[in-house]
Amino acid sequence: MVKGELRKKLLTIHRILGIATGLVVFIVSITGCFWVFREEIESLYVDYDNVTPQEESFITVTEAHDLAKAVFPQKHIHGALYGKRDEAVEVIFYEIEPEFYYSVFLNPYSGEVLHIKDHLSGFFAFILKGHVRLWLPPEIGEQVVSISILLFMLILVSGLILWWPKKKSNLKQRLRFKWKPGTRWKRKNFDLHSIVGFYVYSLALVLAFTGSVMAFNWFYYGFYKAIGGEKRAEFYIPNNINTAETIEKDVLPIDRLIPLLRKDSPNALNYEVHYPATDSTSIYVEVAHSEGLYYDNDYRFFDQYTLEEIETNGIYGKYDDAKFADKLIRMNYDIHIGSIGGIIGKIIAFLTSLIIASLPVTGTLLWYGRKYKSKKKTPKWASSTVS
Repeated sequence: MVKGELRKKLLTIHRILGIATGLVVFIVSITGCFWVFREEIESLYVDYDNVTPQEESFITVTEAHDLAKAVFPQKHIHGALYGKRDEAVEVIFYEIEPEFYYSVFLNPYSGEVLHIKDHLSGFFAFILKGHVRLWLPPEIGEQVVSISILLFMLILVSGLILWWPKKKSNLKQRLRFKWKPGTRWKRKNFDLHSIVGFYVYSLALVLAFTGSVMAFNWFYYGFYKAIGGEKRAEFYIPNNINTAETIEKDVLPIDRLIPLLRKDSPNALNYEVHYPATDSTSIYVEVAHSEGLYYDNDYRFFDQYTLEEIETNGIYGKYDDAKFADKLIRMNYDIHIGSIGGIIGKIIAFLTSLIIASLPVTGTLLWYGRKYKSKKKTPKWASSTVS
């Protein structure tokens, strides 16, 4: 097959995949723009999690559980998040089926209910539903988005091959806009699609790749093993070492956990304690160290009867104990939203998502312009033959 024929077939594939996934890529990219700055935007109007600091001790983990349980008696409590002395205690309810995701904010000193938040409603809940499932039922929308983003990586690779000039002398014109007053809109649209697409290519590939890591278990597992991962590629909660007979009846070890964690990690931002699901499972705690970042959280596990710390063979453990592959896979979400690079990284992720959203638009206009380009009508007299 000659090079020209291969290029033509590749262009056809590029167009078909682009048209098929264009709307999905556009929606996912635009919603991604908003999601990048969710925490910064919410901080402008959220004040229900702030309290006046006092010298009194915090309510215990068990008290927080019982006070929040009175709000939703039939629902499962996922965990309780303890922050600084001027922050409310957040008790998190979560159930997969039917989906239920609420937080009850309590005064850390009196236990008073300050606010009840529905995480599945509001602007950013709307944005997230669009980003991960196009506002469709999860079993349909999530599959459509996941497959479309996987195909988008193929579109990016084929686009780079098509962009690459046949001659090195033509490379400069593929890298710069050279618009003149008389340049037609079709040429401008082509340049916007090809030149801008080239400059955003590597970042777009990173966003699509990290999105696929979150979307597909096989992709997640394969990537982790490919970079040398040796542990269980999952969040694994180990069982207790001891039994209920080890503990005195009037002692609740879980209520001693927060003071111990504050002493052990005094500079941590917050501590999220998760109540054991059964009598045999350990307590796991997430200790957050960096504002707006998740990859360097410490995941610690404690015997629920003795508070003896238990090691896990999963990738989510203490960050300092993590190897390169574990750290990289844990960075995936922070890379995806740009927070790994601070505010500059988020701005880059925002702009990249915005430009990605433009590619299906300019690509569709290119396809439309070539498929339905105006043709000069042939005069009737020209079609007649002269004898």
